[in-house]
Amino acid sequence: MTKSMPANTRQGLNASHTGQALRRSRRSVGVIAALAAFTLSASFAPMHASAQNGNAVAPARPGSDGAATPAPMAAPAPSSAPSQAKLSPVDQQFVQDAGTAGATEIAASKLALTNSSDAQVKSFAQRMIADHSRLARNLDIVAKRQGITAAASADASVTGSLESLHGADFDKAYIAQVAVDGHRKAIALFSAESKDGNNAQLKNVAARALPIIKHHYEMAQQLAKLKGVTS
Repeated sequence: MTKSMPANTRQGLNASHTGQALRRSRRSVGVIAALAAFTLSASFAPMHASAQNGNAVAPARPGSDGAATPAPMAAPAPSSAPSQAKLSPVDQQFVQDAGTAGATEIAASKLALTNSSDAQVKSFAQRMIADHSRLARNLDIVAKRQGITAAASADASVTGSLESLHGADFDKAYIAQVAVDGHRKAIALFSAESKDGNNAQLKNVAARALPIIKHHYEMAQQLAKLKGVTS
């Protein structure tokens, strides 16, 4: 016959088995947790290294589930970028002559603010400084697009002849040489470019400037008549 095991012995064995099962369960949980931690650290390691190197995460392949932002298209060249097409000799000469004419108007008119004693002459000079500064900026923008970056300079022969003059002597020379003759030449220069120029942008600048220059010429003629200046 099979002897029955005492109750306290069975309880001891059951407790022993239960403790062993619990220890095995804890070990299993520990192993699983360690594996999970290793897996997570391994998966984040490339991202961490990439972030440290300042590199972005590689974009998702087309058709994948990742919603990666598409790479931006190359930005168009700014409007101020030099043009690849070289200006014709006619257009290059216009940029040079128009720049010199505008710079001379501005420099001579600034002299008028200090060397003239006539309120009407000074008022005319202030208008010339404002208008020709705007015209010069418009021309400069287009010239730089064509690769011409040199700043325009005034005609030293004109400004030099005015520097030592004051009062009525200055007024007569300024009105004759700059106000009247300067604008007469500018009208011919800008008219020729607007008709015969090869660069569309320069032709447009010249055509838009013409009405302003013609109005200046009319103002100069009126001023010359008022001051008795012949040219």
